[in-house]
Amino acid sequence: MNKITMLGTGNATVSQIYNTCFLLKTPSTLMLVDAGGGNGILAQLKKVNVQISDIHHLFVTHAHTDHVLGVIWVIRMVAQCKGYEGLLHVYGNDKVMKVIKTIIDMILAKKQLAKVAERVVFHQLEDGDSFEVGDMKLECFDIQSTKEKQFGFRAELPSSSSSDESDKPLVLACLGDEPYNEQNRRYIVGADWMMCEAFCLYADRDTFKPYEKCHSTALDAGKLAEELGVKNLILYHTEEKTLANRKENYTREAAENFKGRIFVPDDLEVIEL
Repeated sequence: MNKITMLGTGNATVSQIYNTCFLLKTPSTLMLVDAGGGNGILAQLKKVNVQISDIHHLFVTHAHTDHVLGVIWVIRMVAQCKGYEGLLHVYGNDKVMKVIKTIIDMILAKKQLAKVAERVVFHQLEDGDSFEVGDMKLECFDIQSTKEKQFGFRAELPSSSSSDESDKPLVLACLGDEPYNEQNRRYIVGADWMMCEAFCLYADRDTFKPYEKCHSTALDAGKLAEELGVKNLILYHTEEKTLANRKENYTREAAENFKGRIFVPDDLEVIEL
C-alpha cells in the first residue's frame, strides 16, 4: 500500500501545528520530504512510530527555515544513532546542499561530522533530473520561485491496483509551497495525485494576503487541479487560525471548481494513495 503521512501541514509561522513535511511510503521504500523548522521533527516521527534508523531517503524542496532546519536534526540523529545501518541519502538543489553542509559544519561536533561522512550521501539535483529511490521513480523540477530556489517532484509509485492495469504506475506530483508555473505542466498533468499549497481560503485573502506572499488559495488549487486533469488533490502549507473548520471550509472552496477527491489533512493524518 502506498501512503502519505503528513507530519506537519502548516506554513512557516505556525505554533499550534507543525511546519509542512511528510513521509511518502510504498511497500518497500520510505522517503521523508522536508523536515520542518526544528527538532519538532523528532516528536512528529515518534508519534507515527518511525525511528531514525528507518529513514534512508530525504528529499529537501528548498532551504527556507521551516523546511530545512529539521533536516539538520535528522542528520545529527543519524550520525549519533547507535547501530544505524546503511546510508542516508539526501536529495536537493545546490542551494539546499550549501545551506545544509554549512550549518552542519558549523554546529556538529567532530565525532558527529565523522559519522556524517560515513553515513550520509548528498545528491545535488539539477532541474529535470530523474533518479530512483527504492521502488519509486522521481523527476524533480524547478518551480520557478521568485523567492528561493525550490524543487518539486513527480513520483511514479508501484501500482496498488489488482486490475489489468496493475503495471501502470501511480503518479504523485508535489508542487512545493508556491504557486504553479505553467513551465512544469508536463510533470503534473493527468497525475493521480497532486499536492498543492493553499495558504488560506480565497474568501480570507484580505486577511492573510496570500498573493503578496507568493502563495495560493484553496480556490486557486481547485481550479488548477481541474485544469490539469488530476484525480486527487491534497492541500497543505496553510495558516492555522481557522483550524477548527479548516478541513470542511478548504474542501468546500476547492470543490467549487474541482470535481475529484479533495484531502485537507491534519498533522499526523495518513492518506492512502
